[in-house]
Amino acid sequence: MLELEWPWILIALPLPLLVYRFVKPASSGNDAALYTPFYGKLSSMMGEQSAEKEIPSGKRIILPSLIWLLLLFAASKPVWLGNPVEVQDSGRDLMMAVDLSGSMEINDMVLNGRQVDRLRATKAVMNNFIERRRGDRLGLILFGTQAYLQTPLTFDRETVRTLMNESGIGMAGNKTAIGDALGLAVKHLRKRPEDSRVLILLTDGANTAGEISPLQAAQIAKEEGIRIYAIGLGAEEMVERSFFGSRRVNPSADLDEQTLQEMAGLTGGQYFRARNIEELNKIYTLLDQLEPVVQEEELFRPSKNLFFWPLGLALLLSLLLALQKINLSRALTEWKAGKGRAQHD
Repeated sequence: MLELEWPWILIALPLPLLVYRFVKPASSGNDAALYTPFYGKLSSMMGEQSAEKEIPSGKRIILPSLIWLLLLFAASKPVWLGNPVEVQDSGRDLMMAVDLSGSMEINDMVLNGRQVDRLRATKAVMNNFIERRRGDRLGLILFGTQAYLQTPLTFDRETVRTLMNESGIGMAGNKTAIGDALGLAVKHLRKRPEDSRVLILLTDGANTAGEISPLQAAQIAKEEGIRIYAIGLGAEEMVERSFFGSRRVNPSADLDEQTLQEMAGLTGGQYFRARNIEELNKIYTLLDQLEPVVQEEELFRPSKNLFFWPLGLALLLSLLLALQKINLSRALTEWKAGKGRAQHD
């Protein structure tokens, strides 16, 4: 069916008639207000008015009136609405919080046989995870010294994936504000339907910045019915080479597993430990098994804009009107020239 999004614009329909009726015409005095070098040509074109007198007044206003009507119709934004389609919103409101602190640049992950840093490994796994989450609203929080909402909850998985891939280590600061990231997630999840609020938090360290502690934020998340799934990332052993030789170190010595476990347990979620990319992939595969929660069905009516049809027709008629006036002017000029020759003879 046809519908006008801005039908109130049609109240301007009688505007030309009101201007003609109530606005006084310009004075026809002989004093020239402006010198125009092309006045002679302009005068000959204005002479078309005498030729137009031969056309009945009713016919003269048909074409301009039709152009005005088409322009108003185009401005009112006509759209064609299709049949209603039921869209079942069956999924979770899933916020992902990713650590971008300086420790994420540690090269203790192996991807396709190459040693890579933790963030690159995270991106590789999360790309597949995001692609699989069809029907979920996904959001992305990046945190370091500060926590930032990079992507609000959306069905646009491609945008979430793109912004995740464009993130870089240290862009949010080199420290780790886990509590602030949780608080930001709670702020954006608390308005969503209950039993569908999920936060997946990935970090490789302990809370070293921010205004709220992780456990305080987790308590608020519990009250709001938000489940937290925490992932502790980082190998437990790697070889560190230096001028004096090599030694085995634990690159995850700063990981606060106890706090992450308490956070997840407090909200009814789980804590996972990812020592390599294979374990990280298994964790996200496990998270894929979250049962979807059926939310309210929504009606969607596909729409198609039609404004360009009346607009195009108005432009075409305007061109025809201009050509008509040019032909009248030319005919008048020829008539005057013929009359002048006759008088001369």
